[in-house]
Amino acid sequence: MERWQGRVAVVTGASAGIGAAIVEDLVESGMVVVGLARREDRLLDMKNKLQGKSGTLHPIKTDITKEEDLKKAFKWIKENLGGVDVMVNNAGVLITSHATDGNIEEWRKMFELNVFAVGACAREAINSMKERNVDDGHIININSLASHWIPDFPGITPYSSSKHASLVIGEGLRRELASEKSKIKVTSISPGIVETEMFDSFRGGQDITISIEPLTAKDIADAVHYVLGTPPNVQVNELTIRPVGDGI
Repeated sequence: MERWQGRVAVVTGASAGIGAAIVEDLVESGMVVVGLARREDRLLDMKNKLQGKSGTLHPIKTDITKEEDLKKAFKWIKENLGGVDVMVNNAGVLITSHATDGNIEEWRKMFELNVFAVGACAREAINSMKERNVDDGHIININSLASHWIPDFPGITPYSSSKHASLVIGEGLRRELASEKSKIKVTSISPGIVETEMFDSFRGGQDITISIEPLTAKDIADAVHYVLGTPPNVQVNELTIRPVGDGI
């Protein structure tokens, strides 16, 4: 990770769960991290917590589903930090909605954050990298095992479809960059069940029994650390992570 010290990483959904764990790890690794999230108070608490670490955190209150907000955040990054070297698309939402219900508003919320915002953030980051001739940039999408198959949870199908769309967009991005002879890497990290606020919200009042110990947010942050630490000639384009004992 030495080559990333002082370089700029942007992390979406940075205020809690996996995003917060990723921010903490990257700051401790000496990176200049821009945390994007809607909950500014949590971002500021994190900034205070990480004072004195080898890296720094710049919190920016942003709704990445809004084009104006997104462009404003990346404009600030360009003017104040130079640009983006690493983009971690972590923000996501899980809303249970049965396919038979056809609740388009709930589907739209998931696709806006899980798909459209991922594409928009990748676009802004890659443009920043190309403008500065950064040939070792990295796009990391925090995906889900649900992008590869439909889990046996009630109401998961629309979420699973949004994550599959994100997976396909990431793979298409990797191929496009390869066709341009670019060395910018693209990685999809697909975890199984992670004990976070999002999963607690999904579980809600439902009687969902988990017979195995879930992954932690730190486990996923460690995976990000690993893929960033690979040599320049190595690209981990897909990394799936399951809890031990997951037999599905």
